[in-house]
Amino acid sequence: MTDRTITRIAVAPSGFKESLSAQAAARAIAAGVRRVLPSAVVDEIPLVDGGEGTATALAAATGGRLVALAATGPVGEPVGTHFALLDDDTAVVEMAAVAGLSLVPRTARDPGATTTYGVGELIRAALDTGARRVLVGCGDSGTSDGGAGALQALGARLLDRYGHELPHGGRYLTELHHIDPSGLDPRLAAAELLVACNPYNVLCGERGVARVFGPQKGASPGRVEELSTALERWAHVLTRDLSPAVDLRTAPGTGASGGLGAGLAALGARLRPRFDVLLDHLDLDTRLAVADLVVTAEGAIDHQSGRGKVPAEVARRAKRFGRPVLALAGTIGAGAQSVRDVGVDAYSSILPAPVSLDEALDRGAEFLTDATERALRMVLLGAGLPRAATLQAAAPAVPAAEVSGTQRPSSVR
Repeated sequence: MTDRTITRIAVAPSGFKESLSAQAAARAIAAGVRRVLPSAVVDEIPLVDGGEGTATALAAATGGRLVALAATGPVGEPVGTHFALLDDDTAVVEMAAVAGLSLVPRTARDPGATTTYGVGELIRAALDTGARRVLVGCGDSGTSDGGAGALQALGARLLDRYGHELPHGGRYLTELHHIDPSGLDPRLAAAELLVACNPYNVLCGERGVARVFGPQKGASPGRVEELSTALERWAHVLTRDLSPAVDLRTAPGTGASGGLGAGLAALGARLRPRFDVLLDHLDLDTRLAVADLVVTAEGAIDHQSGRGKVPAEVARRAKRFGRPVLALAGTIGAGAQSVRDVGVDAYSSILPAPVSLDEALDRGAEFLTDATERALRMVLLGAGLPRAATLQAAAPAVPAAEVSGTQRPSSVR
């Protein structure tokens, strides 16, 4: 590859949590590319994984529209939110738009107290429009209530042993005695609920969602164990009262968005690998196939990146067409090298120096543009160098004595 052969670059990043949307990340990378290759065709393909920006991206890709409304946020206060209508029959509910971590103030981050109640309200609002197919995008959640709040908003009653309704929040699920489904919205029976989720996330067990993601959402070690116990109780009662034929503890995707996957599965929703559901709307494979170079990005590259994250999915697909893949990330964590196994050829952090978290989040676009420029110049430098084997063949042999300095070359007088 030389700079003359890089004429088309596919830019396919995810968002950077609490810093950049996928669209903003794509724009920032494209700006860095144009500093180096101003005449290149840059195909911006902002990718969504079910988390922040999913509804907006799919509406834009399909010619749909966003519907704005107010709903209950993760800490119980009303928030401005939205869902997308892709056509007359299909709606997209983005759980992060109403129960995402970015909507939880840093001083209030306790996944035992937050709720998915607003997700249920968005599903009801989508059904109000006449939609018969509701796609629920999971990701970037600030909750760990197993979807209990969503079920309450949809009409289920979660009762303790005295017949009292449980308060919102996953920590109260230890007191759950019975689920009364008699008040569930009857339209759910005729609607198709499709949950786009990471199949690696499960509700319970050692790799259960409370243990894996609870600390990222603000849970102390004690709260993590409390939530693990609560979600075990939730899975037991949910299975007994609503869904005896489904393994809600460990089935793929049941841990999505703090267990929202399990709650919706109990209502008959189908849990599907998120990229199988989402990326077809973006015609990703066709666009990767014609690129000379693929640049992807996410907030962090680490040991989890190969398990259902955007850069890994982009790399897998790009390798079907033999395309080189460069990945950029806010941080590089332990196990990052594993992304090479799924097709990422090179990866790099966008941070130019140690900075505070607040500065990194505030200057994300700037750092990403600068890092793209640096990385692409390195790519072009490497592409222009002769192969090592060629260098070795062309270079004359130098006697060891001359290299050591113990004898001057005979040509030197």
